[in-house]
Amino acid sequence: MTTRLEPGSPAPDFTLVDQDDRPVSLGSLRGQGVVLFFYPEAMTPGCTTEACDFRDSLAPLQAAGYAVLGISRDEPAKLRRFRERDSLTFDLLSDPDHAVHDAYGAWGEKLNYGKKVTGVLRSTFVIGADGRIEHALYNVKATGHVARVRKLVGLDAA
Repeated sequence: MTTRLEPGSPAPDFTLVDQDDRPVSLGSLRGQGVVLFFYPEAMTPGCTTEACDFRDSLAPLQAAGYAVLGISRDEPAKLRRFRERDSLTFDLLSDPDHAVHDAYGAWGEKLNYGKKVTGVLRSTFVIGADGRIEHALYNVKATGHVARVRKLVGLDAA
């Protein structure tokens, strides 16, 4: 059973390498908001749609005080190709052993084409400048949930 994070709980800290093999720590971003999204695999259709939606919303999110980070199990070289191919302008982090996925409850059993499998639960977290979870969105759809995130952080009318 996967433990889910609730609003108000501290966001689990982590350090992962990005697409350029540079370490990125959540703690180093304290003082600003963070939108953290977990996605199954770089360069797949749904994950491309999701990442491009975040790319297209990055300027208003940053203006509202939020950094955006994507996390998958992909190795840095694949993340680098994904970032370059789709002109992504935020860091993609590599979590090959899914330890950070586990800490956020973004790894577990799901239905995939009617079959139970264990894997990434597409999830997005809005983390406040104080390091606490403001919103925890589990099992989101690749299409359309960035608009929901924008509303949750007050960028668009509800």
